[in-house]
Amino acid sequence: MTSSPTTPQWRKSSYSNGAGGECVEVAEVAGITAVRDSKVPAGPRIAIRHGAWADFVGALRASRLV
Repeated sequence: MTSSPTTPQWRKSSYSNGAGGECVEVAEVAGITAVRDSKVPAGPRIAIRHGAWADFVGALRASRLV
């Protein structure tokens, strides 16, 4: 059995720009999607079940907000 990584590998949203605007990063760890503000990496984070995150992103895409 392989173990899940305990250190999140953060990746920035493809919609984030380099101009210091809204930047969101996500990381997947042990069935959870973590979300944080890339400008404040040590700041607050939220943890969401993968399925709930996929539903959220799917709803945004369906509404054409992303």
